[in-house]
Amino acid sequence: MENIILLFLCLILGIALQKVPQFPKNAYQSLNQYVIYVSLPAMALYYIPKITISLALLYPLGIAWLGFGLSFVFFYTLGTYFKWSKKLIGCLILTGGLSNTSFVGFPIIEALYGAEGLKTAIIVDQPGSFVVVTTLGILVAASFSRGNSSTSEIVLKIVKFPPFIAFTIALCCTIFKLEFPEALQRSFLRIGNTVTPVALVAVGLQLKIDTRSKHWRFLTLGLLFKLILMPAFFFLLYKIVWNGKGLEIDVSIMESAMAPMITGAILATNYGLKPKLSSMMIGIGIPLSLLTVAFWYWVLSL
Repeated sequence: MENIILLFLCLILGIALQKVPQFPKNAYQSLNQYVIYVSLPAMALYYIPKITISLALLYPLGIAWLGFGLSFVFFYTLGTYFKWSKKLIGCLILTGGLSNTSFVGFPIIEALYGAEGLKTAIIVDQPGSFVVVTTLGILVAASFSRGNSSTSEIVLKIVKFPPFIAFTIALCCTIFKLEFPEALQRSFLRIGNTVTPVALVAVGLQLKIDTRSKHWRFLTLGLLFKLILMPAFFFLLYKIVWNGKGLEIDVSIMESAMAPMITGAILATNYGLKPKLSSMMIGIGIPLSLLTVAFWYWVLSL
């Protein structure tokens, strides 16, 4: 419950700071850079080395990796057919294809399924959502930010991206079973914990509800995909096609129904992929998801 309260407080604080004349109008850009260059690498260096690679990861991992692939196919196909701009397509892929599996997902899953459910949620988040955003997420952001980027330029952006560098180091630690000193790990954790509050203040600083905005129809489509179509896909795949049963399956499907990932929206903003739309996906998607998650919990309880 504390996480949910903090989430709304930070979002409201960002919105309120828009009205403070002394507060820099472009402060969100600095906050976004802090998240990308400091908080995310710290999270990778703390969590990734703790992952144990096994077959038990497959169902939870599919939520992030298959979900992002589904988002890419869905929005790229629609965008190509309707001739949307590359920046709009990239924004919808990132915000529609990545779930807020940690800050929103963890407290909800723990409340509904207890400590055992939380273990599965952590697998969905760390080797799933977090790794996807630091690999495929960067690839999409770099590819769709400019229409004329060469392959070498895109690869260079990915290789130089701080979260990806940290992920690579952390993955090497996982493979070779290396650990950072305990004091350094605690430092990584404390820095990493600043991701959500800082990112949400940045989202609030950019969030403007304009009833005449041209983004509303794309916002509706993006949230329809994220909150309804994606969990419906995994419900059919995991429960009907693969006949999956048990806590691990239910928690995985519930995580797919969470609100758009804050880090995905920050990444979209950082690369100039429709910042206003990405902020609306978070600002409106989070409270709306509390209703749709309740619906999916009811469906899974039948």
